[in-house]
Amino acid sequence: MSEIIENTETKQVSAESKKILFSAVQPSGIPTIGNYVGAINNFVKLQDDYDCVYSIADLHTLTVKQDPAKLRRATLELMALYLACGIDPEKCVMFVQSHVHEHAELTWILNTITYPGELGRMTQFKDKSRAHADNVNMGLMDYPVLMASDILLYQTSVVPVGADQKQHIEITRDLAERFNNRYGNTFVVPEGIFPKYGAKIMSLQDPSKKMSKSDENENAYISMYDDSDAIIRKFKRAVTDSDNKIYFDAEKKPGISNLLTIYSVFSGESVEKAVERFSGSGYGDFKLKVGEAVAEAIKPINQKRLELLADKGYIESVMKKGAEKAQYMARKTLSKVYKKVGLLKI
Repeated sequence: MSEIIENTETKQVSAESKKILFSAVQPSGIPTIGNYVGAINNFVKLQDDYDCVYSIADLHTLTVKQDPAKLRRATLELMALYLACGIDPEKCVMFVQSHVHEHAELTWILNTITYPGELGRMTQFKDKSRAHADNVNMGLMDYPVLMASDILLYQTSVVPVGADQKQHIEITRDLAERFNNRYGNTFVVPEGIFPKYGAKIMSLQDPSKKMSKSDENENAYISMYDDSDAIIRKFKRAVTDSDNKIYFDAEKKPGISNLLTIYSVFSGESVEKAVERFSGSGYGDFKLKVGEAVAEAIKPINQKRLELLADKGYIESVMKKGAEKAQYMARKTLSKVYKKVGLLKI
C-alpha cells in the first residue's frame, strides 16, 4: 500500500497542473456504441490531458433488479473493454465502484443536505419509475446523490457528460456548494463538458430515442460485442426517411443525422466532410459505408477484449491496484468531510 501511495503522490506532484476528471459507466448488460461514443472513446482521448479517474459503477446498477452472476461477469467484461479500447491503468485510476466503500459513506453524508423535492424532479427518476413501476425504490430516487459522491470524492474539476445528464452535474454542483457554504470550503465544484458530436447516439429504429442496450428490438442498437456481419446488417435496416438526400438536420432528418454522427466518430472524418463525401450517394450505399466504418473500428477492440478475458488474473490485478489508488484519494476527502460535520475520529 505504501508503494501505491508513493506512486500516487509522485503522479500528483508531476502532473499538478492537470485537472482531475471523473467519469463512470454502469456494467448493466452489453455496452452499445452509444456508450463507446458518449463515454469510453472520450476516456481514451482525455487521459493525456487530465488526471483521470474512471469507475465501473456497479452500485448504481442495483436500483433495478439484476442477476448476480451476470452482473459480476458484466463488470469483468467492462473492465476488459476499458483496457481493450486503450484506457491505460498507468495513466489513469481505473476501479470498480463497490471496491471503494467511501462512495457509500459520502452518499449518506450528502443525503443529510439533500431534499426529497429536488430528487423527485429528476428526469431520470421519473423515466425509470415508469419503466420499472414494480420496483420504485429509494435507491432509484437517491441515484443522483450517489453519483454526486462518485464525483466529489476525488475533488473532481471536470466531468464529461452526455446531453441527458445535465441535471446530474447540476445537482452535484448544488450539493458541493451547499456543503461548502454550511461547513466551509471542502469540495471542488465540478464543471461538465459536453462533446459537440457523439454525446448522444440515437436508436437505429427510432431516432427520436437514445440508443439503449435494453431496447427489445436488437436492430435498434449496435453492441460493442457484435461481429462485423451483425453490425452491417443492423445498419442496412436503420430507419431513415424518403427524400434520399444526405445532410445534417437533427429535427428534419433525425435518422440520417444520427448516421452522420456515427460515421463521423468511427471514421474520424468531420460531419461536414461526411456530408460532402455522401452528397451524391443513395441511402443504401450510405448505410453500408457507415456499417463498414463501425465494423472496422470495433473488430480490433473485440479481438483485444477477448485476449484480455482469457487472462482473468490480469484484469483482477488492474481492478485491485486501481481500487487502492482510488481509496487513497477518496479517504483523504472523506476524512476532511467527517471532521467538518463533527464525527469523532479515533
